[in-house]
Amino acid sequence: MKRISVLTSGGDAPGMNACVRAVVRTALGPGVEVMGIKRGYAGLIDGEIESMGARSVGGIIQRGGTILQTARCEEFKTLAGRRKALRKLNEYGIEGLVVIGGDGSLRGALELHRMGFPVVGVPASIDNDIWGTDMSIGADTALNTALDAIDRIKETASSHGRAFLVEVMGRDCGYLALMTGIAGGAEVVLIPEKDVPLERVAEVVEQAYIKGKTHALIVIAEGAKHKTAEVAAHLQRDEVGFEVRTTILGHVQRGGLPTAFDRLLATRLGAEAVRQLVQGASGVMVGLVGNKIQPIPLEEVVNRRKELDLTFYEMAEVLAR
Repeated sequence: MKRISVLTSGGDAPGMNACVRAVVRTALGPGVEVMGIKRGYAGLIDGEIESMGARSVGGIIQRGGTILQTARCEEFKTLAGRRKALRKLNEYGIEGLVVIGGDGSLRGALELHRMGFPVVGVPASIDNDIWGTDMSIGADTALNTALDAIDRIKETASSHGRAFLVEVMGRDCGYLALMTGIAGGAEVVLIPEKDVPLERVAEVVEQAYIKGKTHALIVIAEGAKHKTAEVAAHLQRDEVGFEVRTTILGHVQRGGLPTAFDRLLATRLGAEAVRQLVQGASGVMVGLVGNKIQPIPLEEVVNRRKELDLTFYEMAEVLAR
C-alpha cells in the first residue's frame, strides 16, 4: 500500500487532530503517502483532497476541532453518492482510507468496505456511545469541560441558595450526564436510559432543602424523557424550597483543548489504524478494550448498541444523600 487517505466526519470531537497527526506520521514512517480529505464524505465526493506531510500536522496535537473540517453528507447515504466517492478515491490513486468519527461515519466506512475498498474506522464521539470501544475520542475532554462548568455553577448556586438544572449533551446516551453527575456531586441525574418521574425529582430536591443543603444540582442529558424546561417548570410549581435556575451547556462541550487522555487515546488509535491498513485489514474499527487497542469488525460495531452501565446510576443515587 503506497497511498492512503484520512477524513474526519460527523460531529467534531477534541482529539481528532491528534488522531490525524498520528495517522500521517505513522504512515510516513514506512514510506506511505497520505492524502487529507476535507469536510468528511462531502469533501470526498467533491474531490477536496490534498497531500499531507509531517509538517502539515505540526502543532495540532493540542488543538480542538479538526483541521480537516467535518460535515454531514446526505448524498453519501445513497448508492450513487458512494460510487462518486469511490471514483474519487480511485482517481487520486488512494488505496486505503482511515475514517475518524461516530456511528454514522463508521456506517459509511462499512459501506465502502462492502464495495471492496479498504477502510479502517476510528471511534470519535463525545457521547462515548460507540460499541466495541471502552472510550471514544473526545469523551474525556467533554466530560471534563462539563465538570468544570458544573463546579463553577455550584459555587454560585451555594452563594444564592438555588437549585440549578444543567443540561449536557447526550441525545441517545446518558454517559456524559451520568459521569458528570457523579463527579460533580449532583442530587439528581436524568438520562435517556432511566425514566425518573418528575415527582421523584421534586421530592429529592425538596429533601435537599429540608436537610439544610445550600444548593441542589440536577444534571440532565438532552435526550432524557423529561426536558429541561419541563423539569424546571415542575420544580417551580411544586415550590421545592430553592429558587430554580437553568443552564444549557450546548456546544461548549465539543470545544477546547483535548485532555492528556484524549491525546494519548487518539494517537494510539490513529497509529493502529494505519498499521491495520498497511497489513491488509479492512472493515474494522480500532478500539480501546481494557488497556489494549484492538480491531473490531465494523459489522458488529454498527449493529450492536453500547449499553450504559446502570450500576453507576445506583452509585449516583447513593452518593447524593
